[in-house]
Amino acid sequence: MKTTRYFDYIKKRTDRAQIKTEWILYVVEKPEKIEIQADGRIRKWANIEEVNKYLRVILLEDGETVHNAFFDRSYKQEDKE
Repeated sequence: MKTTRYFDYIKKRTDRAQIKTEWILYVVEKPEKIEIQADGRIRKWANIEEVNKYLRVILLEDGETVHNAFFDRSYKQEDKE
């Protein structure tokens, strides 16, 4: 998994250290939602069933380098009709 130096630094925070690499890879490979930011970065979300929380992963424009990952408390699951 390719990462930015920012991600490598922020991953050391206690609230981020609990996020498993396998969860990040899951979100990247099987997102429930994808958005492209104005700066070209890519936001992806998926539910992590083990903790019953939504993980947001921010990728660089290349679509594979992880810049950030965190549990998104404000994420609202869209209705699936």
